[in-house]
Amino acid sequence: MDIKNKTVLVLGGWGLVGNAVIRKLVPENPKKIIVTSLRKDEAEDEVKRLQAEFASKPAGYFVPWWGNIFVRHELKDSDRLALLEDAASRRILMQDTMEELGDEILHNSSIYKLLMEHKPDIIIDCINTATGIAYQDLYTTYRRIKKTIERNPSAEEITAETEKLICTQYIPQLIRHVQIMYNSMHQAGTNIYVKIGTSGTGGMGLNIPYTHSEEKPSRVLLSKSSVAGAHTLLLFLMGRTPEGPITKEIKPTAAIAWKRIEFGEIKKGGKPIEMVEVPLEQAVSLTGKLKLKLDTKFPTSGNKLKSVFIDTGENGTFSRGEFEAITAQGQMEYVTPEEIAVDAIYEILGGNTGHDIINALDNATLEPTYRAGFMQHWAVEKLEELEELHGANSVAFELLGPPKLSKLLHEINILKLIHKGMRNIISDTPANLSAKALEYLQNNSKLRNEIISIGIPILMPDGKTLLRGNDIKIPPFRGDHELEISDININLWAHDGWVDLREKNMKAWQTRIETIIKEAESISTTDTSSMHVRTKKYWSNFEKIDIGKVVGWIFIKEEKGERMKA
Repeated sequence: MDIKNKTVLVLGGWGLVGNAVIRKLVPENPKKIIVTSLRKDEAEDEVKRLQAEFASKPAGYFVPWWGNIFVRHELKDSDRLALLEDAASRRILMQDTMEELGDEILHNSSIYKLLMEHKPDIIIDCINTATGIAYQDLYTTYRRIKKTIERNPSAEEITAETEKLICTQYIPQLIRHVQIMYNSMHQAGTNIYVKIGTSGTGGMGLNIPYTHSEEKPSRVLLSKSSVAGAHTLLLFLMGRTPEGPITKEIKPTAAIAWKRIEFGEIKKGGKPIEMVEVPLEQAVSLTGKLKLKLDTKFPTSGNKLKSVFIDTGENGTFSRGEFEAITAQGQMEYVTPEEIAVDAIYEILGGNTGHDIINALDNATLEPTYRAGFMQHWAVEKLEELEELHGANSVAFELLGPPKLSKLLHEINILKLIHKGMRNIISDTPANLSAKALEYLQNNSKLRNEIISIGIPILMPDGKTLLRGNDIKIPPFRGDHELEISDININLWAHDGWVDLREKNMKAWQTRIETIIKEAESISTTDTSSMHVRTKKYWSNFEKIDIGKVVGWIFIKEEKGERMKA
């Protein structure tokens, strides 16, 4: 797509890759660029620097935004560790991650508010999501809980540690992030999303020698790779979602460098490293136990560690020796941020760099085959043959899911048993269909009991009586063994997984079937091309009802669940 006059959001715009992306974007003349970072000073300083570098651009061309995109807006400027120590904030984090995604969670998220404010056409996500999630370090949380359990903790302590553990789970956080990102982009009208991903190891294997002081390979590092891989697969699914943004990911498999080379203070976690002065005569004796933390700390000199360094962005600030080691041939080696930026922009413009992971997965996966499609008819014919042989009605077993699938299959099957063809169904009245469906089930205990035995209740025409078995799939168990019965809940549950014999549901089925007939009949009889699939011939000229085909159509049209790619 064209970048000119488009609004571009660069997530992580202060960082190494984000900075390079913005500088390569400007010549493409977007309308404005939103520059984000975790901290306010970073975002504002970067915007000032960019305005100075591109002085010809008008005021407001570069827009700063800051905060944590993985939490709700009200918490975006708070330190995550501080949030975990506060009971109220911790529970908000936990609920925002673990509860079902609804408007309350979505609309209060920081990323949603950012996208709704600026409505970006293009998003280039340069945040190292895998690092941000995996470096919360589940293993440290485990060790802390282990120590807590050993000292006979109170119920309050166990509760707090359990909540922290839940808040540290990687996959739920990643899933919620992708859910919120997708829904926010959909509502904002974003056209393309490009993720700058990671392999987690700079392209090295399980033999990677760089660790976080743990065993080799580092579990924390492998957690980062695991999250990165899971993120890629979720983006792969996003790229196969109709009406979603075009989705791409560029995944560097090397260290990324560099942003600057200077002499100055060396910082860790944004803070200068204090110089500690310890005379040789104060060396400790290696007897007994080694204290990892001293009872009395050695005094600092007031000086800061200063040296020549190379700033490699998210990877850290390296000395000459460290940089030479990690970029040596046969180690991580490295790629420049400008090369990544060029690839990202070229992909947005419609070019083919060969570096889009999503496209690579599309081409490497085994898609549906001609042979399988050819043989599908045989399988269906054999199933139909055995149905007749055994006098069976193979409708649904509730093994595939969702319950709505079983509900819909059984409803259209009942209508099929009452009226053989589609036109007969729409020529009847909803009231008659409701009464005939009830009568059929009253006289056919086998079918009736098959339905309730798989966990699908039957809602009677009065809407007040439910025939059910020992188990029901809808409503699902969410911690409460009893739920309030109301008209709203009855309608919701009937929609999601109850065979609904009410008159209004019969009317809904008539509307569906009328739409199917109109769609098929709108195809010109002279159009014998390969353009159309669901023709009158596909629907057996409406004289025979194939229940699976009908429900497949519903999932495509009503549930917006159509497969997008081969």
